[in-house]
Amino acid sequence: METIASFQINHNTLKEGLYVSRVDGDVTTYDIRTRRPNMGDYMDDLTMHSVEHMIATYARNGRWGGHVIYFGPMGCQTGFYLLTRGLENEEVLALLTDALEKTVAHEGEIFGKTPEQCGNYRNLDIHAAKKECARFLKILKENEVTFRYEEDKV
Repeated sequence: METIASFQINHNTLKEGLYVSRVDGDVTTYDIRTRRPNMGDYMDDLTMHSVEHMIATYARNGRWGGHVIYFGPMGCQTGFYLLTRGLENEEVLALLTDALEKTVAHEGEIFGKTPEQCGNYRNLDIHAAKKECARFLKILKENEVTFRYEEDKV
Protein backbone atom coordinates (compact mmCIF):
# COMPACT_ATOMS: atom_id res chain seq x y z
CA MET A 1 0.00 0.00 0.00
CA GLU A 2 1.26 3.49 -0.85
CA THR A 3 2.39 5.66 2.08
CA ILE A 4 0.40 8.88 2.40
CA ALA A 5 2.31 12.15 2.03
CA SER A 6 2.13 13.19 5.70
CA PHE A 7 3.72 9.88 6.75
CA GLN A 8 6.72 10.65 4.54
CA ILE A 9 7.83 13.54 6.77
CA ASN A 10 10.25 12.62 9.57
CA HIS A 11 8.21 13.47 12.63
CA ASN A 12 11.27 13.05 14.88
CA THR A 13 12.82 16.22 13.43
CA LEU A 14 9.63 18.19 12.72
CA LYS A 15 9.40 21.49 14.57
CA GLU A 16 6.45 23.70 15.46
CA GLY A 17 5.37 25.80 12.52
CA LEU A 18 3.07 26.28 9.56
CA TYR A 19 3.65 24.02 6.57
CA VAL A 20 2.05 23.23 3.24
CA SER A 21 1.24 19.56 3.64
CA ARG A 22 -0.22 18.94 0.19
CA VAL A 23 -1.89 20.57 -2.79
CA ASP A 24 -4.79 18.84 -4.52
CA GLY A 25 -5.91 20.92 -7.48
CA ASP A 26 -7.01 24.24 -6.02
CA VAL A 27 -7.18 22.95 -2.42
CA THR A 28 -4.16 23.39 -0.15
CA THR A 29 -3.81 21.49 3.11
CA TYR A 30 -1.77 23.28 5.78
CA ASP A 31 -0.12 21.50 8.67
CA ILE A 32 -0.41 23.79 11.69
CA ARG A 33 2.07 22.12 14.02
CA THR A 34 1.64 23.65 17.47
CA ARG A 35 3.70 20.98 19.25
CA ARG A 36 6.79 18.96 18.37
CA PRO A 37 5.85 15.37 17.56
CA ASN A 38 7.09 12.48 19.68
CA MET A 39 8.36 14.72 22.46
CA GLY A 40 5.71 13.83 25.03
CA ASP A 41 4.17 17.32 25.08
CA TYR A 42 0.76 16.72 23.55
CA MET A 43 -2.45 18.72 23.64
CA ASP A 44 -5.18 17.22 25.75
CA ASP A 45 -8.65 16.73 24.26
CA LEU A 46 -10.04 19.80 26.03
CA THR A 47 -7.38 22.05 24.50
CA MET A 48 -7.67 20.62 20.98
CA HIS A 49 -11.46 20.81 21.05
CA SER A 50 -11.47 24.35 22.42
CA VAL A 51 -8.95 25.66 19.87
CA GLU A 52 -10.91 23.96 17.09
CA HIS A 53 -14.12 25.79 18.05
CA MET A 54 -12.43 29.18 18.28
CA ILE A 55 -10.14 29.10 15.24
CA ALA A 56 -12.69 27.45 12.96
CA THR A 57 -15.26 30.10 13.86
CA TYR A 58 -12.92 33.08 13.53
CA ALA A 59 -11.34 31.75 10.33
CA ARG A 60 -14.70 31.18 8.63
CA ASN A 61 -16.02 34.57 9.69
CA GLY A 62 -12.97 36.62 8.79
CA ARG A 63 -11.82 38.33 5.62
CA TRP A 64 -10.87 35.03 3.94
CA GLY A 65 -13.71 32.94 5.36
CA GLY A 66 -15.10 32.01 1.97
CA HIS A 67 -11.80 30.27 1.19
CA VAL A 68 -11.74 28.08 4.31
CA ILE A 69 -12.84 24.51 3.67
CA TYR A 70 -11.89 22.84 6.94
CA PHE A 71 -10.06 23.39 10.23
CA GLY A 72 -9.63 20.55 12.68
CA PRO A 73 -7.27 18.72 15.04
CA MET A 74 -4.70 16.06 14.22
CA GLY A 75 -5.25 12.75 15.94
CA CYS A 76 -1.64 12.77 17.18
CA GLN A 77 -2.47 15.79 19.36
CA THR A 78 0.35 17.94 17.98
CA GLY A 79 -1.55 20.34 15.76
CA PHE A 80 -4.31 21.05 13.29
CA TYR A 81 -5.10 20.86 9.60
CA LEU A 82 -6.41 23.84 7.66
CA LEU A 83 -7.73 23.31 4.14
CA THR A 84 -8.18 26.35 1.93
CA ARG A 85 -9.06 27.16 -1.66
CA GLY A 86 -7.70 30.10 -3.63
CA LEU A 87 -5.39 31.66 -1.05
CA GLU A 88 -1.69 32.42 -1.21
CA ASN A 89 0.52 31.23 1.64
CA GLU A 90 0.93 34.73 3.05
CA GLU A 91 -2.85 35.16 3.13
CA VAL A 92 -3.15 31.91 5.08
CA LEU A 93 -0.54 33.15 7.55
CA ALA A 94 -2.53 36.38 7.95
CA LEU A 95 -5.79 34.45 8.33
CA LEU A 96 -4.28 32.18 11.00
CA THR A 97 -2.55 35.02 12.84
CA ASP A 98 -5.80 36.99 12.89
CA ALA A 99 -7.78 34.04 14.26
CA LEU A 100 -5.14 33.32 16.91
CA GLU A 101 -5.02 36.97 18.02
CA LYS A 102 -8.82 37.18 18.17
CA THR A 103 -8.96 34.01 20.25
CA VAL A 104 -6.38 35.34 22.71
CA ALA A 105 -8.34 38.61 23.03
CA HIS A 106 -11.77 36.91 23.10
CA GLU A 107 -14.14 37.97 25.86
CA GLY A 108 -17.00 35.72 26.84
CA GLU A 109 -17.82 32.09 26.33
CA ILE A 110 -16.29 29.79 23.77
CA PHE A 111 -18.18 29.53 20.46
CA GLY A 112 -20.62 26.63 20.19
CA LYS A 113 -20.61 25.69 23.87
CA THR A 114 -24.18 24.44 24.04
CA PRO A 115 -25.65 20.94 23.81
CA GLU A 116 -27.49 21.99 20.65
CA GLN A 117 -24.27 23.10 18.91
CA CYS A 118 -21.71 20.54 20.10
CA GLY A 119 -21.68 16.83 20.82
CA ASN A 120 -19.33 17.27 23.78
CA TYR A 121 -20.05 20.84 24.88
CA ARG A 122 -18.81 20.28 28.44
CA ASN A 123 -15.33 19.58 27.05
CA LEU A 124 -14.61 23.20 26.11
CA ASP A 125 -12.67 25.87 27.96
CA ILE A 126 -11.85 29.36 26.72
CA HIS A 127 -8.77 29.59 28.95
CA ALA A 128 -7.29 26.43 27.40
CA ALA A 129 -7.92 27.84 23.91
CA LYS A 130 -6.36 31.19 24.79
CA LYS A 131 -3.27 29.58 26.33
CA GLU A 132 -2.62 27.31 23.33
CA CYS A 133 -3.27 30.09 20.80
CA ALA A 134 -0.97 32.52 22.63
CA ARG A 135 1.73 29.84 22.75
CA PHE A 136 1.53 29.18 19.01
CA LEU A 137 1.19 32.84 18.09
CA LYS A 138 4.52 33.46 19.85
CA ILE A 139 6.13 30.65 17.83
CA LEU A 140 4.86 32.13 14.56
CA LYS A 141 6.07 35.61 15.44
CA GLU A 142 9.51 34.51 16.63
CA ASN A 143 10.32 32.18 13.71
CA GLU A 144 10.44 32.55 9.97
CA VAL A 145 7.51 30.80 8.33
CA THR A 146 8.73 29.11 5.14
CA PHE A 147 5.69 26.85 4.63
CA ARG A 148 8.12 24.04 3.73
CA TYR A 149 9.04 20.94 5.67
CA GLU A 150 12.71 20.27 6.26
CA GLU A 151 14.19 17.95 3.64
CA ASP A 152 14.66 15.19 6.22
CA LYS A 153 12.21 12.50 5.17
CA VAL A 154 11.57 9.06 6.60
